[in-house]
Amino acid sequence: MEYVHKTVLLDEAVEHLNIKPDGIYVDATTGGGGHSSLILSKLTTGHLYCFDQDDYAFMRSKERLDKIGSNYTFVKSNFVDLKKALNELGVTKIDGIIYDLGVSSFQFDIPERGFSYNYDAPLDMRMNQAAELTAEKIVNEWSYEDIVRILYRYGEDPFSKQIARAIERERAIKPIHTTFELVDVIKKALPQKVLRQKGHPAKQTFQALRIAVNDELRVFEVSINDALEMLNNDGYAVVITFHSLEDRICKTVFKEASTVENIEGLPIMINDEAPFELVTRKPILPSEEELKNNNRAHSAKMRVIRKR
Repeated sequence: MEYVHKTVLLDEAVEHLNIKPDGIYVDATTGGGGHSSLILSKLTTGHLYCFDQDDYAFMRSKERLDKIGSNYTFVKSNFVDLKKALNELGVTKIDGIIYDLGVSSFQFDIPERGFSYNYDAPLDMRMNQAAELTAEKIVNEWSYEDIVRILYRYGEDPFSKQIARAIERERAIKPIHTTFELVDVIKKALPQKVLRQKGHPAKQTFQALRIAVNDELRVFEVSINDALEMLNNDGYAVVITFHSLEDRICKTVFKEASTVENIEGLPIMINDEAPFELVTRKPILPSEEELKNNNRAHSAKMRVIRKR
């Protein structure tokens, strides 16, 4: 079966990269190759570096990119190693970079990957399938305190303690191996008034586990700081986020980069300016038409920054 990935904010994101035909660009989250293929179509003598750690993503995006051109390079790596990997390829400066964070549609839609509460599958959730840590390992082996911490911090779940306690009770009887087994545990932990509310009761728990398994917040913060450091003058960084934790990191990093720090006691020079400027003071959201056609676009926010 072929799984389809619908790229969110495709035209808006690539437009804000302000592509130079001879420039050096990075897609930090290649996925199905939606953004990559549009960027590549705008390059002549330039080059595109495509990062992803998922073998299926490479296979699918290669099919699309090969039809457009050959001036691209796949880098099978987590984007936390972006600077090191590019340096090893002889690249020290770039003209633009895009991050489309979270899980790609086909990762959600392939049941055996264990990302979705809609399919009964092993509790996996690894973006890099060679990694050791899985959601099953966290659920069955991590302490009650550590599970509470990730559910509250990464899922922002007010019922973190109740769910962690329910997990602890269940795994004492038998291990929790599958997504549906975990969903049942979560449902038993939540009050009826919550279960009656709109939305899946396991959504926040699954988000928290996925972020913990892939260390998503830390690696994004490291990577985006490295990327800004590598940007050429008049280079752009575009970031699409899908939940408040990612967006908060992006907003903070962009604000710090675009703000002149005033040191107490020192005079402020009139011509002092920050090395970066915010292109978007408020995030760009998907259009009504896109929201209608792509359900996964609903929580998307895009922020853009430019190196002066």
